[in-house]
Amino acid sequence: MVDIVYSPERSEVRAEVSGELDHCRAADLRAAIDLEIMKRVPRTLVLDLSQLAFMDSSGIGLIIGRYKLMSELGGRVVVEGASPATAKLLRLAGIFRICTVHSFEEGLKV
Repeated sequence: MVDIVYSPERSEVRAEVSGELDHCRAADLRAAIDLEIMKRVPRTLVLDLSQLAFMDSSGIGLIIGRYKLMSELGGRVVVEGASPATAKLLRLAGIFRICTVHSFEEGLKV
């Protein structure tokens, strides 16, 4: 499931992803998030993964695709609430080089 909230005062779209982020869910999430991005054209997309139970490489693809879209629009992507396992996966995939990543437990940039 994904809850998407727009904050006009911060020009921010926040996508709160819960459950599992795998191949079966990635396309639906991608479409929902992209629709909101194109409608609002925010400066920041926040992907809140604090309620995420599992993520595979499809999640990496989802993040990279949103990074590319936000970059084309002059914006940025912030990943919040990454569990230690998810933060490790993001680090190995090089996501920390293109996005700001905050670990759930540390609350610090990874």
